[in-house]
Amino acid sequence: MSLAPLLSASPAIQVHALAAIAAFGLGLAMLARRKGGWAHRLLGRLWVGLMAATALSSFAISSHTAWGGWSPIHGLSALTLAALVYAVAMARAGRIRAHRTAMVSLFAGALVISGGFTLMPGRIMHAVIFGTSEGVHGPIAAAFAVVPLWGWILLAAAAFGTVRLGLARERGRPVGPRLTRRA
Repeated sequence: MSLAPLLSASPAIQVHALAAIAAFGLGLAMLARRKGGWAHRLLGRLWVGLMAATALSSFAISSHTAWGGWSPIHGLSALTLAALVYAVAMARAGRIRAHRTAMVSLFAGALVISGGFTLMPGRIMHAVIFGTSEGVHGPIAAAFAVVPLWGWILLAAAAFGTVRLGLARERGRPVGPRLTRRA
């Protein structure tokens, strides 16, 4: 593991990575903490700021572009910004369930799943964690090199579904198809 690839990257990539890593760590801590108090509100504002910095800084990154300087990742960044506005609006309106769903979905989609894609060979974070992207070093790096992109998408969807199922069970909600009619 070496920070050299990240330190030699553009300032936009450095800001993006730092904000994303900080948002990931703070997000994990917030998921484990008690919700609703002053500390939750304060840390939540910090998390929203870090997520906004992550999304906004991505617009200054133009590698892996598909359409005139834009890529699907930029679409995810725009969606992230809209979801942040929605989640904060739901909290302010007292719609806590919608707020919680939006924030957990943001954490899973914008940080965990898309963060996993940064570990693909040829990406800077792959080089930071696994070493040079030329050649494959170690079993985890080998897995990233041989599994096609659609395999990682299916794995991410399965992980997201498992988390959602666990949250539903924790809240006592039915998790299978509804077999009876609503009255």
